[in-house]
Amino acid sequence: MPNKTAKPAAKATVAKPAAAKAPAVKPAAPKAPVAAAPAKAPVAAKPVVKPAAAAPKVEEKKVVTQRQGFKANEFVVYPAHGVGQILAIEEQEIAGAKLELFVINFIKDKMTLRVPTAKVANVGMRKLSDPALVKKALETLKGRARVKRTMWSRRAQEYEAKINSGDIVAIAEVVRDLYRSESQPEQSYSERQLYEAALDRLSREIAVVQHSTETEAVKEIEAQLAKSPRRTGAKAEAAEGEADAEGETDDTDGDDTTVADEAA
Repeated sequence: MPNKTAKPAAKATVAKPAAAKAPAVKPAAPKAPVAAAPAKAPVAAKPVVKPAAAAPKVEEKKVVTQRQGFKANEFVVYPAHGVGQILAIEEQEIAGAKLELFVINFIKDKMTLRVPTAKVANVGMRKLSDPALVKKALETLKGRARVKRTMWSRRAQEYEAKINSGDIVAIAEVVRDLYRSESQPEQSYSERQLYEAALDRLSREIAVVQHSTETEAVKEIEAQLAKSPRRTGAKAEAAEGEADAEGETDDTDGDDTTVADEAA
């Protein structure tokens, strides 16, 4: 029989595997507080810039010094206005076409005129008369006045045509024919206007040619006129009587007409 007093065999003890130790984790250092970034200021909206409109093209001007035999700063005679000075000769481009112009200044009339260089022949623009031609014009003033026995309206048209012709001798003829001395009857208003216009054109050209003043030129013209033979008042009245006998009157105002004219 077994020995009951024997102690039971010791139970085999099973060693439990030691739990693997987790690596020691160092506590993280406390993070420094991060400063909050300053709020950005609101950016102003940029204004929308519209593209600038294209600037209009400026007409190009090309300055030249001589054309058609005329030069800048030269004095010329423009039949409709008398003596003027060429300030410049410009070449302008207008609407795609090139055009050359004489820029002429008339000091006494306070006027500036632009004349196409291609039309100087048509308008009758010319150079100043030479001294020999001026002398001929002054000699013309000493001649006898030639007054046609026609109506004043017709003669006035002829005088105007001579004044606007630009011919210095023809202008001198108008001055000679319309001049009235102190011993002669006074001029009518229309006669006086034509006389002064012709005298102004003639004196201005003589003054420029002779490098004198207009006052001196007028005195020279009047001195020449004083040398011309003048009709007396009686002869003038006789001439008017002859004109009346022919069926025409010397109407200085150009208002009256005669039976002969109405029939014509």
